[in-house]
Amino acid sequence: MAESFDKMKVEFTGHEESVQALAEAFHDSGEVPERYIRPEIDADPLAADAGGHALPTIDMSRLLDPEFSAEESAKLGSACEHWGFFQLVNHGVDGGLLGQTKADVAEFFGLPPEEKSAVAIPPNGMQGFGHHFVFSKEQKLDWVDLLFLATRPAQERCLDFWPTKPSTFRDTLDKYTTELASVAEQLFRFMAKDLGIDQEALLGTFKGLPQCVRINYYPPCRQAGKVLGLSPHTDGVGMTLLLHANDVQGLQVRKDGEWFSVDALPGALVVNIGDVLEILSNGKYRSIEHRAVVNPDKERITIAAFHSVHLPCTIGPFQQLGDARYKTVDGLDFTKGYFAAKLEGRRYLESLKL
Repeated sequence: MAESFDKMKVEFTGHEESVQALAEAFHDSGEVPERYIRPEIDADPLAADAGGHALPTIDMSRLLDPEFSAEESAKLGSACEHWGFFQLVNHGVDGGLLGQTKADVAEFFGLPPEEKSAVAIPPNGMQGFGHHFVFSKEQKLDWVDLLFLATRPAQERCLDFWPTKPSTFRDTLDKYTTELASVAEQLFRFMAKDLGIDQEALLGTFKGLPQCVRINYYPPCRQAGKVLGLSPHTDGVGMTLLLHANDVQGLQVRKDGEWFSVDALPGALVVNIGDVLEILSNGKYRSIEHRAVVNPDKERITIAAFHSVHLPCTIGPFQQLGDARYKTVDGLDFTKGYFAAKLEGRRYLESLKL
C-alpha cells in the first residue's frame, strides 16, 4: 500500500500548521481563524429527532456461533444495506491491547510539537503527522491533526513515519492492526455469504488485506458549532473499522438525507461500508456519508483502520448480482480519482454509476 501511495502522485498544498497548537493559542479568546469557519453547517444541521436513531449492533460471537450465525448474519446484511454502518461488539480484540493502543495514541498527541513534527508528512506525501486533502491556500480546513500510516502488508511499511515515542507505540500498533485485519477478514466472509457470492472471490479483491490507519486528534474548540472536525465524505476503501480512543463522541452519519449522531458503545468497533464494497455489491450495500464534529471543552481521539483493495486489480460489480449499476475501473485509477475528488461527499462514487 505504501508503494501505491507513491504511484498516485496526488498533489497536496503544504500545510504545516498544527490545529492543536492553534486551539491552544486561541483558547482564551475563543477566536477561530477564518479558514476553519464553516458556514455550511447551519444549512445542514442534525435531524430534529437525531437522538432517536441508534446504529445497528452486530455481535461477532453470535456470527461465529453455529446456533446463532444465520440470525446474526441476517442482521449484518440488513445493517450493511440500510445503514452502511454498525457497531461491532464481542469482536475478539484483546481488551488489554485496546487499552494500550488508546494510551499510546493519546501519549503521542501529547508530545511537544517538535517531537510530533519528526514524523511530519512530506510535501505531496500521504504518510506521517499533519493534514490531508489540502489542495489550495484558499480552501476551508478541518479542525483536526492526523497521523496516517500504511500498516499492511508489513513489508510496505515506511517506518520513518512510525513514532518512536512512546516506546511501545510501534509494537502496539503492529499487534492492534494485525488483530483488526483478522476481524475484517471474518466480516468480509460473512458479507460474501449474505450477498450470495464466493467468499474467496470477495477476499481476492482484498488480497493480503491491505490496510492503513488514520489516527485523528480533534482539539476542543469554544466555537465548536462553527467548525468541522472532518468534512462530509465517504471512504474510498472496502471497509473501515473505527475505535474511539476516549469517551468523547463526534461521529455523525447521513441517513435518508439527514444527519444523526453516533454514540459509540464502550469497547465497540464502529464499522462502515466503503465505496469499493458498494460497487462490488452492485449497490446492495451502502457507503454512507459521514462527518466529525468537535467538542467545545474536550479533545476527541479516534483510530480509523481502512481495509483497501489489492493493487493492481479492477473494481466492478460481481456479475451474479445482476445488471451492473457501476462502471468497472482500474484499482489505481479509482484511488487517484477518490483523492482528486477532495473529500466532497459522495461525488466521486456517484460519478461511477451507470
